[in-house]
Amino acid sequence: MAEAFDCDVLIAGGGPTGVTLAVLLARRGVSVIVAEKEADIYPLPRAAHIDHEGMRILQEAGVAGPVMAGSRRASRYDFLNAKGDLLLRFEGGDQIGPGGWPAANMIHQPSVEAELRGALAALPQAQLHTRWELRGFEDDGTGITARIATPEGEKVVRARYLVGADGARSPVREASGIVFDDLNFEEPWLVVDVLVDDYSRLPTANLQICNPARPTTCVLMGEGRHRWEFMILPGETAEQVSEDAFVEKLLEPWNVKGAVRLERKAVYTFRARIAAQWRLGSVLLAGDAAHQTPPFAGQGMCSGLRDAANLAWKLAAVIKDGAPDALLDSYQPERAPNLRATIDMAIMMGKTVCITSKWGAFLRDLKFKVGRALGKLPDGPPAYPPISSGMIVAGSPAAGAYFPQPVAADGTKLDDVLGPGHWTIAREDLADPRLAPFARAIGGWLDKQGAEAALVRPDRYVFGTGSKAELDAAWNNLAVA
Repeated sequence: MAEAFDCDVLIAGGGPTGVTLAVLLARRGVSVIVAEKEADIYPLPRAAHIDHEGMRILQEAGVAGPVMAGSRRASRYDFLNAKGDLLLRFEGGDQIGPGGWPAANMIHQPSVEAELRGALAALPQAQLHTRWELRGFEDDGTGITARIATPEGEKVVRARYLVGADGARSPVREASGIVFDDLNFEEPWLVVDVLVDDYSRLPTANLQICNPARPTTCVLMGEGRHRWEFMILPGETAEQVSEDAFVEKLLEPWNVKGAVRLERKAVYTFRARIAAQWRLGSVLLAGDAAHQTPPFAGQGMCSGLRDAANLAWKLAAVIKDGAPDALLDSYQPERAPNLRATIDMAIMMGKTVCITSKWGAFLRDLKFKVGRALGKLPDGPPAYPPISSGMIVAGSPAAGAYFPQPVAADGTKLDDVLGPGHWTIAREDLADPRLAPFARAIGGWLDKQGAEAALVRPDRYVFGTGSKAELDAAWNNLAVA
């Protein structure tokens, strides 16, 4: 007789990573319980950016429309020196990216979380419990027995899998004895979030001010808000820089008095760390529990969303479709190289910004000036690496690459037409009336690979290219429906 579980997947942590994962799982028929220790969504801003790929994941979760409606876009991301001279410019943040959404979307995290929780509440396979705090768990090889403190007393929850999406201080990670690989970036910064009354007096581009006297970030956020981040200098304390008078003095050069109202000020230490193991038996880590990145590339929340997309289809395949449990072993090998590349990018940006030596800043500025004169500066972040090992047909063209989402002239997106799950798209399928608005884009992509067909995984990475029959056979041999 099969064992009775309270749920298939228990998720510790009701932030954006945990709730997105829960929505994607429940939409696949997987029963899920989210245990969140706080009573309500944290009401003040934290993450400020979601890229086109993150928006595509929110599209699958059913919340991309309202999230996009409350977001803002900047066409440029400029790095300026102390004199205001341009060092580096990334353009195109407001242009449609490969995921079918604008490349860079500035958001208000509590609003995003509220939309995700609303989507979760509509799914009968899912439960979100606030004021539930995981106190301990045991993995007996067939599942997890978790002890949870609730307002009604301690409860025991039996689940097939436990996902720790419980933040940088993750109790799940610590209880599992999983250590961090420290990537040697640690800088304290003051984050200042404001409510905007007069946009005409604020910058319209996202800015990094590479001033050795006080490295500063200035970025758009979701509708009605703006953010500054100020590097805390040696000898300054968190208490000192958090005083209203100190914050007012920091904002003085921006001439925004009367145009903005202070909403939040907080001191953060920007770190770069990756957990040594993302899976240990029936326990998996996601989001900040598995990795932390400095904010300069805006990839913190995006990385957690990618974790959720990668994990969701694999957990569903194992739980619902009979795929081998070993499928989950591909999670970290697939995600970690991408994650390391995003962290490397963020560290590179951070080291460019965080120079506090005048001589070091002079050499940096000279390097960028020469690079600009020679036309050797990038106009955008480098492409992050494709999946190189795991659930792909290694050696086939574009295996592991991100499959783009074309958008029809009327705004219809490919994913909404083909739906969730994996797709096999062959040239002959392009005659299907449903695919007619996308046929040129997909056909061009297949031409570029020299392929007759592509099998696209549920997380929209390419399983492989080749003949349709061979691709379907290879997929089915993995026991993934």
